[in-house]
Amino acid sequence: MSTVAPRFPDTLDEALSPVWLTEILSKQYPGIRVHGSSRGPIVARVATNLRFDVDCDGLGEGEAPLKLCVKGFFTPAGELVHGTGEHEAYFYRDLVDSTGVRTLNAVYADVHPEHGGGVIITRDIVAEGATFLDALAPYTPDQAAVSLSQLAKLHSSTWNAPALADVGWLAPRLDGHLRHRGFKEINGNFTGPIGAGVPAEVRDAQRLVDAYGRFAALVAAADPWCIVHGDPHVGNVYLDAEGRPSFVDWQLAQRGPWWVDIGYHIASALTIEDRRANERDLLQHYLDELRAGGVDAPSLDDAWTGYRQGIVEGFYLWGITLKVKPELTTALLTRIGTAVADHDSLTAVLDAED
Repeated sequence: MSTVAPRFPDTLDEALSPVWLTEILSKQYPGIRVHGSSRGPIVARVATNLRFDVDCDGLGEGEAPLKLCVKGFFTPAGELVHGTGEHEAYFYRDLVDSTGVRTLNAVYADVHPEHGGGVIITRDIVAEGATFLDALAPYTPDQAAVSLSQLAKLHSSTWNAPALADVGWLAPRLDGHLRHRGFKEINGNFTGPIGAGVPAEVRDAQRLVDAYGRFAALVAAADPWCIVHGDPHVGNVYLDAEGRPSFVDWQLAQRGPWWVDIGYHIASALTIEDRRANERDLLQHYLDELRAGGVDAPSLDDAWTGYRQGIVEGFYLWGITLKVKPELTTALLTRIGTAVADHDSLTAVLDAED
């Protein structure tokens, strides 16, 4: 067995090796000595999420056993895919602590210095009592107010921040979605059972593609901007051990206007009935939270157009979604598509002035 820690793990086996784990964990747990690890449940859709227990000593009283989770884009053979996962790793490595947003506790996050693959190791929050949500999990307006407060914390802490203005990995990049998927995938969803609940007046794949091209341009040119989550649907929310909504999956974090997150989050998180009954109050709550964070936030009336436009982010992302359980895609397309129809969001984007 090698006694030299790899500079960066190229494989899942290296990421779980005692030598490498001892080196990277010793920064947070001085004196730790890792003897091995035991693998637990693994979730592999696009990225690989593997929960594991660390066999170690040298921790303080009450710290063992150490239960962690590693995330990266690994092949079935366990090799790290080049150029993947770097944005989320950068977020945990360079940005999360300064925002104060409630999310996973990362004990390690870095990007391969040669080929750019990202690897993140966090505390195993499931073992600590957290619950991950999806579109079929109940979510109340009161919970949505809490998650909107977290988004306001992220946004206000990064609002037009000079130090982030030229950070390359945070550059707006929504137009990249248009290069990878578009009309074919959306039309397939819209014309099949997955899209059956989308109102007929917005079940138009080409119009959505056209609107999203305009949407991406608006986001790239927005001023003021902040750092947005980019994909804050309810399936990227978990309830921590105290039951508090918190966010995960930061791969789409980038500079953009606040409304990218807010319209999408509200439209995805709540039932259609709850959203219709509470969205104005929830938007006002978010704006109040921005002001509490020191931002000169717009009035509710001035923010309303942005709110309408932001729903298009979720509509496009779920329109192109293929590798998720159909019942989840169906639920989210129905919710978000109905919000798009209610607010004529496609027109709000297509007719927007620069």
